[in-house]
Amino acid sequence: MVLQNEPPPSTTAKLATTLKSTLKLNTTRHENIYNLPNFLTLTRLIATPMVGYLIIHDQHLYAFSLFTYAAVSDLLDGWIARKWKLQTVVGSVVDPMADKFLMTTLVTCLAVNGSLPMPLFALILGRDVSLAVSALYYRYASLPAPKTMARYWDFSLPSAEVHPTGISKFNTFLQLTLLGTLLCTNLLHDPSATQSAAGGLLLSIQDALGGEAGVRTMVQGMSAIVASTTIYSGLEYTWSKKAVVILGGDEALKRKQGFRGRMIMASGFGSFIALAAWLWYNQNARKNTEKEIEQK
Repeated sequence: MVLQNEPPPSTTAKLATTLKSTLKLNTTRHENIYNLPNFLTLTRLIATPMVGYLIIHDQHLYAFSLFTYAAVSDLLDGWIARKWKLQTVVGSVVDPMADKFLMTTLVTCLAVNGSLPMPLFALILGRDVSLAVSALYYRYASLPAPKTMARYWDFSLPSAEVHPTGISKFNTFLQLTLLGTLLCTNLLHDPSATQSAAGGLLLSIQDALGGEAGVRTMVQGMSAIVASTTIYSGLEYTWSKKAVVILGGDEALKRKQGFRGRMIMASGFGSFIALAAWLWYNQNARKNTEKEIEQK
């Protein structure tokens, strides 16, 4: 029996939508996060500290091998997710997080052993730290009530989606290429590595580039390009409204949260750009002073 006072389904749906918008509610779905792409991402997270440890302890051959695995797994998990439609919101967050963890570990350890210039270290680290801080804000601001620690770290409760920009993806590729090149140059100074077939190939490439001076010039050029793309891609997150999409139905609240997140990114990364410029200036001033002393 149909009740006469019961509104039709379309009216009920409209009432539910209106009520949800008025009360600023946000229904959040749970998703299945246990799949192969996310597992590969997890293994990359586990391998990253080991890569850093091996770099610090001059185990360059093993460090390069693990780095190669991390780079291949990064390409593979994305391909598998797209091929078999296994994309998840948690994957869109954790995958770039794993990339940043790998990048931060590599640049820190390579800067410690003197392979990476400090100004470039400040730029790369500053961009990633600023993105991480803004991501923490986005997560807290967009998480529906109740905002508990358990819900905050429950990645099966997505509240925002991260969409890396085109220049950001290209920048990540260039950064990994530079860091991989620096790991290769470290291999050239490792007697145990140069005795292998791979080491012999690297020595041949070094000779083709004009010896150590040629390799040094190439690395300097790559560093300048990476510095430029790092600055641009970092600043793009301060004005792009599509890089981070907050889920929910309250558009006014989403705009406010998005603006605050972009300003957090702008202030943080701007400070690191200033630090990198100061380090570069001091570095060049020191070199000029040393040249003047040598000429005297």
